[in-house]
Amino acid sequence: MELHGCPCGFLSDPQRECHCTYPQIQRYKSKISGPLLDRIDLHVEVPSVKFKELAGQSDGESSADIRERVKQAREKQKARFTSKTIFCNAQMGPRQIKKYCALSPDSQNLLEKAMDLLGLSARAYHRILKISRTIADLETCPDILPHHVSEAIQYRNLDRRLL
Repeated sequence: MELHGCPCGFLSDPQRECHCTYPQIQRYKSKISGPLLDRIDLHVEVPSVKFKELAGQSDGESSADIRERVKQAREKQKARFTSKTIFCNAQMGPRQIKKYCALSPDSQNLLEKAMDLLGLSARAYHRILKISRTIADLETCPDILPHHVSEAIQYRNLDRRLL
């Protein structure tokens, strides 16, 4: 699903200026309901990329390395849920979330502030916890740390209120 943030599609584009009014942006964003957005795990904004950046050499992590990390995280989740009827973090229900997504006081505090500031729903809260667990798994970290929660919150950008 694709949602640009405004009718012209340039709301957060670093190269082009958006000329939409605040009411137009509000009307546009209201076309997709909160309950529907709550059911989408990741909301990721992908800005346009210049040709030179696409054609240049990448200093990033190789696809093979990423594939291996994902494979290891999936194996960890499969082992975590061996005796359950689920096989990955995204399928966790409230009981599994409570068991496998325990937060440190710092992480809990961060999530509480985000919930209050962004006006997130209970469903978004659970999605953030599951995403945080997955991010920690990708880093082979047994605990969910504040930076995992912070990253997961960023993947919920369509939940954010326009200020």
